Amino acid sequence: MISSITLRVNYSETDQMGVVYHANYLVWFDRARTELMRETGLTYKELEQRGVYLAVSEVRIRYRAPARYDDLVQVRCWVRELASRRVTFGYVVERAATSELLATGETSLVSLTHQHTVTRMPREVLDLLKPIPDPVRI
Repeated sequence: MISSITLRVNYSETDQMGVVYHANYLVWFDRARTELMRETGLTYKELEQRGVYLAVSEVRIRYRAPARYDDLVQVRCWVRELASRRVTFGYVVERAATSELLATGETSLVSLTHQHTVTRMPREVLDLLKPIPDPVRI
């Protein structure tokens, strides 16, 4: 499964040069990841109610072309790797009108308890998060 969201770049997301500030891509990744979870049938809220938190432990982004104010961008997200205590998501950010590649990335998240200790993800969560081959080169 690959989820996709479309966003319009806000003025507040850009720097003095009119280019999207690099840290905003992390926010976009988070939004796309949240939608992917929702599309699997399990929201973050429901997961946390089950006593499991997913905490970002690693991030990698490769910027390829600038996104600018008022651009429509598409952010796609998928599961790259899955282990009992960790899930890695892949991302691609493209200009919506042309599919121009703007950025690629990945985040790894570890499964934590409410006491912030590492724990196994519940079997039903592992069953919902199916890794797929990368649709683009990360």
